[in-house]
Amino acid sequence: MQKTRLFLIIIAILMVGAVYFAVIYFLNRAELLQAQNQLIVQQANEKTLSFTKLFIDKIFLGEGTVNFEDRLKLENAVRDINDKEIFSGWQQFTQSKTDRETQTAVGNLLKLLFAKIFK
Repeated sequence: MQKTRLFLIIIAILMVGAVYFAVIYFLNRAELLQAQNQLIVQQANEKTLSFTKLFIDKIFLGEGTVNFEDRLKLENAVRDINDKEIFSGWQQFTQSKTDRETQTAVGNLLKLLFAKIFK
């Protein structure tokens, strides 16, 4: 009788422990997923900021026309962001033919970049 009672107490303790550790596991998993999502957002923001800085340095502050190497850096940086909207804005900029189109495309691209960063 006492052995059965002791056995039931041990099983109850083990079950409570298993439930406790399962709850802790799921809480930690949810926290980990949240941290991973924040990391992805932070990495995207860093890539966007890096492209924005490069864009300002090479396009706005650059002297004369942008050389091939700088255009390649800009193209790779914008592709590295992996955002369709930003890439579309970049293409509008690179395909603009008049000064007015270029100004509009630059304004739209910068507005989009800052919107993505501060989202």
